[in-house]
Amino acid sequence: MNQPTEPQNPDAAQPQDPNAINIELSEEIAEGEYANLAMIAHSSSEFVIDFIRLMPGLPKAKVKSRIILTPEHAKRLQAALAENIERFEQAHGNIKPQSDTPAYPMGFGGTMGEA
Repeated sequence: MNQPTEPQNPDAAQPQDPNAINIELSEEIAEGEYANLAMIAHSSSEFVIDFIRLMPGLPKAKVKSRIILTPEHAKRLQAALAENIERFEQAHGNIKPQSDTPAYPMGFGGTMGEA
């Protein structure tokens, strides 16, 4: 005669990493925000990064997100961004520098076109 078996927990077979962080991502945040400009300010104790969406022909731009970091976290972000840019370029080729363009995206912030 077969004995009833207990349902198995799929996580039970996998060792739990004591250093793992359980990160929750809501649907709203997962959608993301498009930004094409970032402005960075700092004090002696924090870095403030404003991510901005600049639209063509509009004199006003909206800050879509503000992130405040400690100097140590800003340094970690810099290293992580550099590492990810390197991986991207290995997979997709070099990102072309745009040293001959203005500090804001081309054609943005100017006069509105006419139809």
